[in-house]
This record gives sequence, structure tokens and C-alpha cells, in this order.
Amino acid sequence: MSYYLSELYSPKPAWLALSAQQRQQFFATIGAGMQQLADFGIEPIAFGEVASNKLHPAPQQFYAFWKFPNEEAADSLLAGIAATGWHDYFDTINAAGASSDMSAHLQQLASL
Repeated sequence: MSYYLSELYSPKPAWLALSAQQRQQFFATIGAGMQQLADFGIEPIAFGEVASNKLHPAPQQFYAFWKFPNEEAADSLLAGIAATGWHDYFDTINAAGASSDMSAHLQQLASL
């Protein structure tokens, strides 16, 4: 069973205060760590800006979607993200969990 993570995030004032060079240095550090993700079966699915013109939009400005072979891989990525200092620069909301099919999900909702 696959495990998924959806991140929603917006920049904090600390990010906005960085120079372009400081931002590039930060992203270079993150990029260096991204090379190892495939070794753990971590798949980046999509990244982008949240469309604010859609029904019930999230208040965060950006999103990232990830796929994992298991929960442990997701926990590893979340720990790695935190270790970079990401949360010093971005307010982040994480939604993570094991995948299920529509029928099983509707059963989850019905059992509430």
C-alpha cells in the first residue's frame, strides 16, 4: 500500500527578507538532498502554486505532492525537510496517509 504526503505552504517574513543569493544557497542545499530520495523510493509527484480562483481554495500559496513506498519513507522525508530549516522560512501544513480506493474511503467516512 502506497503512502502519500500533501504539503501546503506559504512564505514567512524570514523568507521574504532573504536576498536572492541567500535563497539560491538554501535551494542548493535542498537540491543536494533531493538526489537521494529515489534510493528510498520517494517520488515527487507535483509542485506548484495553489489556484486561488477554485472553489474552496486553500489559504496557503504553494503545494507539493509526494508518493512513498511506506510510512517510514514519508517520516524520513518529513524529518529531512525539517532538518533543512524549511519551517523557519515557510508555514507548512502536512496531510499524510496510506492510500485506499474510493469504496474503502467512503466506508471510512460512513463509519464516523
